[in-house]
Amino acid sequence: MYDKYQSDATKLLNELLQQNPELEAERLANRQLLWDVKLDADEQAGFKAAAVAKKPYTYQPD
Repeated sequence: MYDKYQSDATKLLNELLQQNPELEAERLANRQLLWDVKLDADEQAGFKAAAVAKKPYTYQPD
């Protein structure tokens, strides 16, 4: 019954992608800059070793 419904935002985005098909390729390229990166195990271990221990209660005076 409700499977044919599309919100106004969904309709807008679908129309935008139909009018500008190159946006999908740009979106994937930009995604790779931030999210699809390889993590270096040595670098991650260095970050973990350099972390400062947190106090049990932040606002307690020393």
